[in-house]
Amino acid sequence: MKVLEFKAKGNKTQYAAIDEAIRTGQFVRNKCLRYWMENKGVGQKELYRHNTCLRAEYPFVKDLNSHACQASVERAYSSIARFYDKCKKKAPGKKGYPKFKKFSRSVEYKTSGWKLSGDAKSINFLDKKGIGKLKLKGTWELWRYEQKLIKRVRLVRRADGYYVQFCIKVYEKESLEPTHTNIGLDVGLKEFYTDSKGGVEQNPRFYRKSEKRLKFHQRRVSRKKKGSANRKKAINRLGRTHLKISRRREEHAKRLARCVIHSNDVVAYEDLRVKNLIKNHCLAKSINDAGWYQFRKWLEYFGQKFGRQTIAVNPAYTSQNCSSCGAVVKKTLSTRTHTCKCGCQLDRDHNAAINILKRALGTVGHTGTWVVLVNGRK
Repeated sequence: MKVLEFKAKGNKTQYAAIDEAIRTGQFVRNKCLRYWMENKGVGQKELYRHNTCLRAEYPFVKDLNSHACQASVERAYSSIARFYDKCKKKAPGKKGYPKFKKFSRSVEYKTSGWKLSGDAKSINFLDKKGIGKLKLKGTWELWRYEQKLIKRVRLVRRADGYYVQFCIKVYEKESLEPTHTNIGLDVGLKEFYTDSKGGVEQNPRFYRKSEKRLKFHQRRVSRKKKGSANRKKAINRLGRTHLKISRRREEHAKRLARCVIHSNDVVAYEDLRVKNLIKNHCLAKSINDAGWYQFRKWLEYFGQKFGRQTIAVNPAYTSQNCSSCGAVVKKTLSTRTHTCKCGCQLDRDHNAAINILKRALGTVGHTGTWVVLVNGRK
């Protein structure tokens, strides 16, 4: 599945209609969750029937396209199914009991309720919410794909405007010439990553560099009167700053991942659980700022697209073991140089990257753990 995203251009009336459609989708999802909580053993079919009752009872729900309401039901049931799955597997920690949505930002249509123009430069929403015709601004060539391949159309609200996402059922494969090189990557906080060849990529630290600006906008929000128009404007400016940081981080991870995949046949990296690592409050901000999850996600996506092998290995003792003789050389986080009795002296991260590559080549590993086929700006 491929996702193409376009900026939606309309007027204030249309934007208000989009907001109303988003609120209606949120209402249907929350009502289905409430119905599930009050009736034990309810499945997806019963939730669909409850949605039919909601459309008969509430006129504003009936104004939304029926397939859009079904998509909201599916969102509710996916959270329920995820909760049941974690309970059956006895996953450690919280199981993620479904919660009511307070601030939804998107509504999803299926194959009906919208019509794309012939040149694919505008889209018309046909339900009774009054969204109407929206112009599409973007560089993607949507006209290349047949309309029957578009399985979902999603309206998304962000701090800098409204977007239309097209989920297209197409799987792209590209072949590259073999490079006959393998590489191991050790991600870090000082440098973004160090590879097994000794190469280093600097950590851009997008959040840290913008922190002063964020604090300025946060102060502006706190000084405004709650519920006022000026406070809403200040919140929007703060949201735009956060959005810019997240987009820069995502583009940085995407660019690096593509370059690494193009340059190597086998890419090995650590199987890190970022969710557990950020429990360390001293390092949580820096870990989130680095964007290790985004980097891994794009590595696996481009690895599948270009036919390269990506292997995630257990990171245990990769920093402690000597890459030359295998001896355990204990060191603290402040020790940045690996020095072994065998005479091996390397940078700590370089030594770890070599161990990661050796472990990947010596074991089967696992590939494609978190492959997310997403193409477009986030």
